Amino acid sequence: MNTDEKDSWTPFSHSSEAVRRVETAPETPQTQSSTYKLAFADPEFMTRRELRAVRLQLELLKPEMALAERGIRSTVVLFGGARIPEPGGAAWAAKNATQKKNLEANSRYYAEARKFAELCSTYSSTTYYREFVVVTGGGPGVMEAGNRGASDVGAPTIGLNIVLPHEQTPNPYVSPDLCFNFHYFAIRKMHFLMRAKAMAIFPGGFGTMDETFETLTLIQTGRMERIPLLLFGKSFWEKAINFDFLAEQGVISPSDRELITFVDTADEAWDVIQAFYKLD
Repeated sequence: MNTDEKDSWTPFSHSSEAVRRVETAPETPQTQSSTYKLAFADPEFMTRRELRAVRLQLELLKPEMALAERGIRSTVVLFGGARIPEPGGAAWAAKNATQKKNLEANSRYYAEARKFAELCSTYSSTTYYREFVVVTGGGPGVMEAGNRGASDVGAPTIGLNIVLPHEQTPNPYVSPDLCFNFHYFAIRKMHFLMRAKAMAIFPGGFGTMDETFETLTLIQTGRMERIPLLLFGKSFWEKAINFDFLAEQGVISPSDRELITFVDTADEAWDVIQAFYKLD
């Protein structure tokens, strides 16, 4: 439902009516000219380089308005590798035998992500799905597992997809009316964090690390309140990122190491969140 129509009355005609009138206007050289198109209903105009600032604003506003209309106040964010298969599934992204072996072994993280999302969503049901709603990047792998775990218990779940050169199709477990698509990585990352009460980070590649370090930077610099930042798979992350080495070199403070918590299971992770927020 359009918020203008729902929340307020105005004597002015609605913009959708203007679009309808333009579409049904007689065909003349003037009405067929691109300059005659309404600016906001003209895709060619809206995608011009000069309109980037407007598009950034629209990408911020559209999900914000939709989530607010659903009454969603807080989320739990799941990040992790799109290439990790479910247990027993094919390691479709493997380029060699070593990758195949490791991806198949890492499928346990798919199972833990699914269970963790189920635990979060079960609690979310006690808040009428206003708090601790599961949000992922909407794609395959760990993202699919998160949305799937929420769907398993009948909970709404959010997917923040992004247009990529090789199109990322939304996984089938995202709630259709909470499935969003982005062009700008920066705005997408803002939406991941704007309502986040916890972040669960599973093994992943460049994208997962990018999202992890942006969150750490915001918390470290005081631009974002501290939240539970849970790294699933201590053995993986200690090899992938040597936080102790960074502290020893003095490039981060020793106390910055305390911003993260290593966990290995969904139950461990949920216990950390319960303790942090003193949940019943």
